[in-house]
Amino acid sequence: MTTRVAFLSRHERFRSVPSTNDIVRNWLIAGTAEVCLAVSDEQTAGRGRSGRSWVAPSGAALLLSLGFRPDYLAADRLWRLAAVVSLAMADAAEEVAGLAIGKLRLKWPNDLVVEVGGGLRKIAGVLGETEGVGSADQLAVVGIGVNAGWPRADFPTELADSMTSLSEASGRPIDTDQLLEAFLLRLEPRVLALRDGHFDVAGWHDRQVTTGRLVRLEASGGDAEELRAVGVDGASGALLVEDPADPGTEREVLAGEVVHVRLAEVHGETASGSPASGRLDVTP
Repeated sequence: MTTRVAFLSRHERFRSVPSTNDIVRNWLIAGTAEVCLAVSDEQTAGRGRSGRSWVAPSGAALLLSLGFRPDYLAADRLWRLAAVVSLAMADAAEEVAGLAIGKLRLKWPNDLVVEVGGGLRKIAGVLGETEGVGSADQLAVVGIGVNAGWPRADFPTELADSMTSLSEASGRPIDTDQLLEAFLLRLEPRVLALRDGHFDVAGWHDRQVTTGRLVRLEASGGDAEELRAVGVDGASGALLVEDPADPGTEREVLAGEVVHVRLAEVHGETASGSPASGRLDVTP
C-alpha cells in the first residue's frame, strides 16, 4: 500500500492490539504531530460509544485510529473531526465496494449504515475522544471500524439482523489496503479544509439517514423519548428534533446527552420494535 507521507506524521500497522485509540492517544501525549494513524487487523479490547465493546474476527474489518492536535478548531467544533472521518470513509467505501454514490448513510451521531432489504444495517461506527479541550494543546483521537470482508455466515447471531459488511452489501471481495488508501486520499483534503476554516456542511447534511424519521432517544438514566428528527445543526453537530412541548419549533440534542439513538419507520415498525434497533459497536 502506498503511504501518504506528506499527510501522515506517523503510520503503523499492527496484527493485534488492545485498542488503536489508546495507541494513538499515547503517541499524541508523547508529542507526535498530527495526523498520526494506527491500523490493526484485530483488537482485543476495542470499545465503542458509551463504553460498549467491539467484536470482530481477525481481518474481517478495517480498524484504525487517527490522532489530531486541532488547535485550528474551537472546542465546540471538535466533533467535525469525526464527521470528516465518516464522510471520507463513506466516499471511499462506496468506490472500493462499487456501491452507488449516496448508498452509505450517516446515522446520527456515529454510525455508517446501508439499506438492505428495506431495512438499515450498520456497516461501521466512529468513536471520537478528546483531552485538554480548550487548552493550548487539545488532543483528539478518532477511531473508525468498518465491517469489510466479514461474511454473513460469521455474523454474531444476536447482531445478524442489525449489521452487515461491505462485501455482503456489494457482493464483491473487499481489499482493506485499497480501502485504507482510498480513505486517506479523501480524508486529506477534508482535514486541510478544516485547518482553513471550512467544513462540508452540505455533504454532512446530505448523508444523514436520521432526518425525517421518528427516533427513540435513550438517556443514561434510562429515560427515553420518541421524537421526529428534522435535521442536524452544522455548527453544534446536534440532532434537531421537533419539540413536542412547543409544536412547530425545534430543539437540539447533543450526542453526549444520549446513549442510544434508535430509528423507527424501518419496515413500518415503531422505534422500540424496529429490526434496526440493535447495535453493533465497531469503533476502535
